[in-house]
Amino acid sequence: MFEGLQLNHWQASQNADGVLLLTMDRSGSRVNALSRALLDELDALVERIAIERPRAVVIHSAKPAGFAVGADLNEFAGYARAGTVRAEIEHGQQVFERLAQLPMPTVAAIHGACMGGGTELALACRMRVAARAPETRIGLPEVQLGIHPGWGGSARLPRLIGAPKALAMMLTGRPSSAARARADGLVDQLAAPDELLDAACKLALHPRPRPVRQRALAWLTNAWPARQILAPVVRRQTAAKASQRHYPAPFALIRTWRRGGGNIQQRLRLEAASVAQLAKTDTAHNLIRIFFLRERLRALAGATPHGIKHVHVVGAGVMGGDIAAWSALRGFEVTLQDRELKFIEPALVRARKLFEKKLKTPARIEPALRRLHADVAGTGIAPAQLAIEAVYEDADAKRWVYHAIETGIASGALVATNTSSIPLDELRGALHEPGRFLGLHFFNPVAQMPLVEVVCHDALDELAAKRAMAWVKAIGKLPLPVKGTPGFLVNRILVPYMLEAIRCHAEGIPDPAIDRAAKHFGMPMGPIELADTVGLDVALSVGKELGPFLKLELPDGIADRVEGGKRGKKDGQGFYHWVDGKAQKPRLDHAYRPPADLEDRLILPLLNEAVACLHDGVVEDAELLDAGVIFGTGFAPFRGGPIQYIRAAGAGVLRERLETLARAHGPRFAPKPGWFNPALAGVAEQPARG
Repeated sequence: MFEGLQLNHWQASQNADGVLLLTMDRSGSRVNALSRALLDELDALVERIAIERPRAVVIHSAKPAGFAVGADLNEFAGYARAGTVRAEIEHGQQVFERLAQLPMPTVAAIHGACMGGGTELALACRMRVAARAPETRIGLPEVQLGIHPGWGGSARLPRLIGAPKALAMMLTGRPSSAARARADGLVDQLAAPDELLDAACKLALHPRPRPVRQRALAWLTNAWPARQILAPVVRRQTAAKASQRHYPAPFALIRTWRRGGGNIQQRLRLEAASVAQLAKTDTAHNLIRIFFLRERLRALAGATPHGIKHVHVVGAGVMGGDIAAWSALRGFEVTLQDRELKFIEPALVRARKLFEKKLKTPARIEPALRRLHADVAGTGIAPAQLAIEAVYEDADAKRWVYHAIETGIASGALVATNTSSIPLDELRGALHEPGRFLGLHFFNPVAQMPLVEVVCHDALDELAAKRAMAWVKAIGKLPLPVKGTPGFLVNRILVPYMLEAIRCHAEGIPDPAIDRAAKHFGMPMGPIELADTVGLDVALSVGKELGPFLKLELPDGIADRVEGGKRGKKDGQGFYHWVDGKAQKPRLDHAYRPPADLEDRLILPLLNEAVACLHDGVVEDAELLDAGVIFGTGFAPFRGGPIQYIRAAGAGVLRERLETLARAHGPRFAPKPGWFNPALAGVAEQPARG
């Protein structure tokens, strides 16, 4: 049937029932990322299929990791630089539309990751079967890259599952499980993983019509009156969560859907034009750059095996308990030690809630619970390949823990600290084998923050560092190697920002105004709310540790609260009053006008310290610094990180603004060494990684 076609990324075979199996298997890649070459081959296959007319077609993947992870972003970044995005988008649309127009039944057999362009390929088929497995995830996450679906996703999904569900899926970028996709009508059938292909072939030979209710709902919610009524509502809901100035893609998606009529060609034209415009924005450039930065962090450990099965955590407070729970969630045997069982029990309660939220079913929750053990006596030290100290920020207390760990732990096991600020040179002297000692600095809340700083020192064994990074990757986090200087990277950069915010509070500027100024810049959370969230006791401890190093005094307003038992969110009272985990912020007087330089007072100290960290070599280069600050603090992703923002705004301009602040408010704003670093000059091109 396919004589003469040169296929590098697809295989084709026909079964005894006349069903044509198209197997997607991108050459030289662990995953199926949809490249131009892969789409060109699919186009040639579809053209031949239209002539040969097999009984049915099933598309599936040969990759164990999943169906397809989406478009090849390296190629997309190149199209954006060359200004050819629209032409390439239209090419992909044409290929998928030819597939959609084939006269015989077509079925996508989905397992594992099915994202972005992979989901759009599946939508171009008439039916979809998904593997009933936790690994199956189907989504359209393009808004997280500053664009929206462009190969027919926004044109087809609302007509398949109804506009409300489709818009929610595309506007959040969150993937659906197999069960959720089936309930929503995105997939037509579920099958056991080992029966997926057989189920897809049977469905292709015996198609079943979609339920009348699903078809009616899809039609009604996409009719012209519904679009005119629903679009403004969805737009208001979106505006409450994201700024159109910072993140234009969700709003462009709503506008494109609202304008789209019943003609698929018209909807595809609107979609292509919208994505092409979004691809020109700084937001898209920076969010795609962040994607590559994430991939770079994941690749840092290389192929080094971590050799860790059992993790022992000392300290069952919020950080230690949550590190232990996350490790158990990710499949490791974990023992959690503290002085008495009563200190461990709250951590076990939190762990159960985490497992219930993430794992859903008793069949998956119970094994995770069995992997996490309370261990007052410390018997878990001996069998552990990794011990993590997570006691309070006191160097003497930590040294005592290291002595107890080293006495019982096996040779070759790693010993780590979760200290947030104490230099490792102050701690490593307590160990007989400092070569296996390092920092694993997690961030609060552990379940949400993706970054872990792997804190190094000059006596650290290189293999130990690589094993630690491999383990961080194995628990689903992003490892960032940093020098063991005070505050490492993230806290060193955050402390000036947070202390300046508290100083503004002490000057009488209302807390909501301070937070609003930071959010206006693009921070996901204001610094006052952030201080309450991480804990005022933690903020105070880190401030005391780093204050002398950074030549910053602790402002009024934090020590007195901690002494009065007001530690922030965890106690229900800090700068804000907290109810059910939410800050109760007082309303600002409409007549109130904050100081004109408030935003600069908050953001420029953060940028100043980022420049100093780059100058001091805390991380290897500017790109890793941006990655660390974005994934460790949530720094305005659409700006691409502090160094990328400095490049865009102009280092000279920002340096002059720091000097203006120094004249008005004091020498703490004086530009630090490093502002003439060539790495700050101009906007760097996208890194060619991915």
